[in-house]
Amino acid sequence: MSVNSVSTFLAIGAVLIAAGITALVLLRLLALWIPKMRDLLERTQQGFAGYGLWLAWLMALVATLGSLYYSQIAHFIPCEYCWYQRIAMYPLAVILGIAAFRGDAAIRRYVYPLAITGGIVSVYHYLIQQMPDLAAGTCSTATPCTAALVWKFDFVSIPFMALVSFAAIITLLTLDRDHPGASANQDVDTRTEGAA
Repeated sequence: MSVNSVSTFLAIGAVLIAAGITALVLLRLLALWIPKMRDLLERTQQGFAGYGLWLAWLMALVATLGSLYYSQIAHFIPCEYCWYQRIAMYPLAVILGIAAFRGDAAIRRYVYPLAITGGIVSVYHYLIQQMPDLAAGTCSTATPCTAALVWKFDFVSIPFMALVSFAAIITLLTLDRDHPGASANQDVDTRTEGAA
């Protein structure tokens, strides 16, 4: 499979996931004012109940494998901001996997800071690809942060895909936590369970 084919596949996935996240955000906003939208949001949240950790782990795993594909198989040299995004994403693939297998919903307090930080770096990286004059810092001339090694559909680049991955992880964990049937003790540290 060629690098172009893999990039197209990942870009299509990123666009579809971004569309889903956008629809969920709009649904959440509409639910503030429209009762029917509130019911639809509630049903959507119930559909994700119990799957948030697994889906977030799958998202982190795909993002990590995609990143490794680009560096190890496509031989793209990661720029400085790519490394920062990897530093945020790679641990998520491990800790979300462990949390999903253990059913440990308390992991959110560790996942959110990594995903939010990675998302902020992704936004900045995407912006400097669009507007190189915004670039601040000392990115290497050999691997400039402003270069888009993947450019699909005239807007999807690697930082865009990373941003969608971080946003999907946050969204999935939030949907699973916020559903009406969620246990009030879901985020309680599991260490206290055996203390009784």
